[in-house]
Parts: sequence; C-alpha cells; structure tokens
Amino acid sequence: MLNEKEEFLAYTSKPDYRKADKHTYLGRFNFDMLTKFIGLTRVLTIVARGYMFESGEANIDRARRALCAWCSVPEPKKDQPKKAGQSQTDFGYLHEQFPELVDSSGNGWFYSFVQNTMRFIKDNPEKVPKPDLKKPEQLKGFAAAWRKKVMQYQVPLYSAHTKAAWIIRFDDILADALEQGALQNKDFELSPEFTEQLISATPKGVKPEVLITLYKYYMANTQVGTGWVILPVTNFDAYFGTTAFGRRYLQLLKEANIIETETGYGVSRYTFH
Repeated sequence: MLNEKEEFLAYTSKPDYRKADKHTYLGRFNFDMLTKFIGLTRVLTIVARGYMFESGEANIDRARRALCAWCSVPEPKKDQPKKAGQSQTDFGYLHEQFPELVDSSGNGWFYSFVQNTMRFIKDNPEKVPKPDLKKPEQLKGFAAAWRKKVMQYQVPLYSAHTKAAWIIRFDDILADALEQGALQNKDFELSPEFTEQLISATPKGVKPEVLITLYKYYMANTQVGTGWVILPVTNFDAYFGTTAFGRRYLQLLKEANIIETETGYGVSRYTFH
C-alpha cells in the first residue's frame, strides 16, 4: 500500500497462478471487491496514474483509454442493438495500444482476472480456503453486473441523468489521478527503536505489521494542515489477505486508544492519538 509502483503492477500484470496458494491466489483483491465492486476507486486511480504519467507529462486521454481497456467486458453474443446514447463496454479495439489490459475479444484485465479466479478455485480446491470454495456461485452473474457498472463509469460528470449520482465515474478517477500525480514508492524505514515501540503498543489480537504499516501509511499520506488520512479499508483488507483488518483490527486499535477511526462503505479516515 506504500509502494504505488508495485501496486500498479499487481493490477496490470498477468497473475502467475502456478505459484498461487490460499494466501496469494486473489492477489490484491478480495471477494467484496469482486462481488460488490467495493474498493475499486483506489484500483482504478492507481491504474489511471500509471498510464497518465508514464511519459512524464499528464496524458489524460491515454489514461481514459487505459481505464476503458482494463474494465472491458465482451458484449453478449446475442445482444440486442444498443439504444442511442448507450455506453460501450467492449473495448477490444484497444488491444494493440494496451495488450496487457485487454485482448482482441474484449476481455479486459479485471474481467479475465475474475474468470481465472473462478477457474483456479474449481481446479485447485486444495489450495483454496474452505469458505472460498462456494464463492464462484456468487460470481455467476459477474459479467452482466460488471457490464452495467462499466456503463455507469462512463456517464459524463455533468450528465443531466441521475443514475450515476452516487457512483464513481471515469471523470472522477481521472480528476483524482491528475491531482495525485505520478506513482511513487512511499515506503521508508523506521528506526529499530521506534519499531519496537510500535510492536510493544500493538494490542493483543492485532498483528504488529498492521500497526507498523498503518503508521507508515499515515506519515506518508498526511496532508499539510490536517491530522487525518483517508484509509482505503477494503484495499488494506486485500493487501493483508484478510477481512480481519477492517472488521476487527481497526476496532481493537481504536479500543486501545491508538487510533481514532470512522469506517463506512469500504473507506474510513483515521488519525493517531
């Protein structure tokens, strides 16, 4: 979560399922992200920033095309003709520009990742946690749900229609990407003495690396004049490979009076006491 360049590769490189096990087969995702599309704001912003600033100067059009390619989902074979103004969801024509993000059939990176994840669970039940074995049942309608979401992402920011009033759009993502700038590696080393202090302060039931990562993320992302940092809880869940981060660890840290946090909709803000 601190090394944004490494995170970008996790969202754009082809996963190596040959080395996958129950702790790694979902990569930087979890099933809330795949079934409810929670936490994709950060993912899309990281992807957009990676392509927007790859030449040094901001290229908003290229970043938008990269988002379309990453989100691409093939149209149903027996799909009816689209109504006037309906958004496109199949961006297979962008394959030559972004071969790593979409194939010529319109299978975007995220769509392919979900299909490969379901296949991995089916073919390797011994490498998957038992609760996850039934997850493919929840993903059977993924293509239709994702197609609808991709159409919403393309609703113009100032559209007179209200369907997308409460969802993220590519325009929002591109604005955030432009403000945040090029990807950075924000990781840094803490002194051994301070590391030991954090470990000693970690309440029972919380892994020490959680508090250490939270502290470093806080220091790397605190804006001047504020004492709060936006925390992408769902993405931290995926990073640590467990939903215990958002469901248990944050509450334990709050009860121990180490951090103050307010959580909702997969995101929170937090500060250190």
